[in-house]
Amino acid sequence: MNWKNVLIVGAVTLLPISMMAQANILNAKKPEEIGKKTEQQIAADNDAPLEYGYVDDRDILWSKTVWEIIDLDQRVNFPLYYPLDTIDIGKDRRSLYDVLLKNIKNGELTDVYVDSYFTEKRKFSDLEATLKKKDTTDMGYEQLNAGEALSPEYINEREISAADIEEYRIKGIWYFDKRQGELKYRLLGIAPVAPDVNFIDDESMDAQDNKVPLFWVWYPSAREILHKAKVFNQQNSAQPISFDMLLNARRFNGTIYKEDNVQGDRVINEYIADNALFQLLESDRIKESIRDREQDMWAY
Repeated sequence: MNWKNVLIVGAVTLLPISMMAQANILNAKKPEEIGKKTEQQIAADNDAPLEYGYVDDRDILWSKTVWEIIDLDQRVNFPLYYPLDTIDIGKDRRSLYDVLLKNIKNGELTDVYVDSYFTEKRKFSDLEATLKKKDTTDMGYEQLNAGEALSPEYINEREISAADIEEYRIKGIWYFDKRQGELKYRLLGIAPVAPDVNFIDDESMDAQDNKVPLFWVWYPSAREILHKAKVFNQQNSAQPISFDMLLNARRFNGTIYKEDNVQGDRVINEYIADNALFQLLESDRIKESIRDREQDMWAY
């Protein structure tokens, strides 16, 4: 191979990763046709999320429910956070929060709840107070006190965006399927977490205490939506993966912060207070106990 061929191969390899492969891009005659498939292509794709198999209660030999935090500051969790600026990229690339919020707004995603026990449903109209705030400045109050109409420039509006999401909380169950003879995991719920919108720009607030779950989504009902939403694949931009595949395959790093227990599912930081190291060690202890359970199943 001569130097000319080497340079060509290198140039192709180092193309910007922002040039993510899109549907029908090689067959498009105009830029407007990128991402639009013909009816024949759609029928041939037969693309759907892999269905969960039926698990009878009698087949569950052992189970444990855990709650985890997915910290978006960790590099391995970046696919759930980015992209933030969606102006210069295609419509097929959105952050997980944007995908969830868009489908809640348009009514496609209806199984939205207040907490991780999924007892009280919420509509988008019920979430607006959690997602945005509207304040009147001092000059605005002076206008109102003077009997004048409030000017729009004296109204401050702030809305939670994808850039404000700091972590995700997930709820799932580890169980040992005696029919299959293996330990499995099933994701049950997911919640985006951001600072309280009423104090989001208040630097006097403790950042850790200011985090609140915005809403909880019953994950099985969101699988079809998350399967259609694709995540950028850094290893091969021609083969993006879906959010559903990423989450079900546990291609993220999560830290256990709660497990089901006799104390009413007590959170770790309630019985190990003011010691982040011991809290992390307790989280690792719970994780190791789940792994050891699988090994103990095969011990005679």
